[in-house]
Amino acid sequence: MSKVLRPIGHEDRLSIIDHLDELRSRLIVCGIFLVIAFAVCFWQNHALLHALNRSLPATPATSTNHISGSTGDLVNERRGLLKTAKAYTALAATSRDPAAKQAYAQAAAGMAEAAKALPQETAKRLPITIGVGEPFTTTLTVAAYFALLFALPVLIYEAYAFVIPALDPREKRFALPLMGVAPALFLVGVAFAYFIVLPPAVRFLQGYNSENFDILVQAKTFYTFQIWTMLGIGLVFQLPLALLGLQRLGVINGRTLTKNWRYATVIMAVIAAAMPGADPVTTGLEMLPLVLLYLASIVMLRFADRRAAARAAAESSQFGDGLDPT
Repeated sequence: MSKVLRPIGHEDRLSIIDHLDELRSRLIVCGIFLVIAFAVCFWQNHALLHALNRSLPATPATSTNHISGSTGDLVNERRGLLKTAKAYTALAATSRDPAAKQAYAQAAAGMAEAAKALPQETAKRLPITIGVGEPFTTTLTVAAYFALLFALPVLIYEAYAFVIPALDPREKRFALPLMGVAPALFLVGVAFAYFIVLPPAVRFLQGYNSENFDILVQAKTFYTFQIWTMLGIGLVFQLPLALLGLQRLGVINGRTLTKNWRYATVIMAVIAAAMPGADPVTTGLEMLPLVLLYLASIVMLRFADRRAAARAAAESSQFGDGLDPT
């Protein structure tokens, strides 16, 4: 069990059977964490579904949802009734005819009572389900995706702990910070997608030509779009780590990224187009972090290049000082 909770040392010697036993143990730990995360997510599925429904716009004031019977015009009708009731109340207060005063007051009271039965704000759109078991299966799918998201730090640690014996101490000093930063960058990417990308993208897609359609959205399709967008952008935020790894392998450097920025822009546009959402708003918002992360990677790799050059110069100087001039 101790092998599961900590990485194996570089100096440790394990047989193939020991490696397979360690792999099995770590997979069991990952499975346990996934099951626990899934149980918690399924328990809190109402909160998760409410969070995903957040990006759906309200029903426009001029449209009607023919399935739920909700219409935005009811809000405008309520406002009109209250305005008219206020006017009748003013007439009742200024009228000198007792009969007219009573009639105005009764009319104002009736309109105010009728306004109470109408909605105060435009109804929030909700996704629809079609199949008999779709509400249950969709809830299971959402809980499973969120469980994977929440268990990701543990999964990454277990993967790192299994691979680390193959690294020497110098490589380990480089790999350890990367594996600690990777889950944080992924969660930042998910948050960026949830708060920055999804709300305007969904509003654009749901509001386009809305006067010509009775706009409905299927729950399974809508949640899949959101989850894959968050997962995709979360993986996109690993770009600096991937480029830094290539730099450490000697494949690229900061000058390579600066010199080939045109090709990189085309590649980033292709990646953004391949991600969920083919509309220009979603694609543009998905490409924005790619560009920013690419620019940040240029700065990071140039800094790493200078450090590597300084380290190489220091080692060369020490080697030169150790030579016998005779």
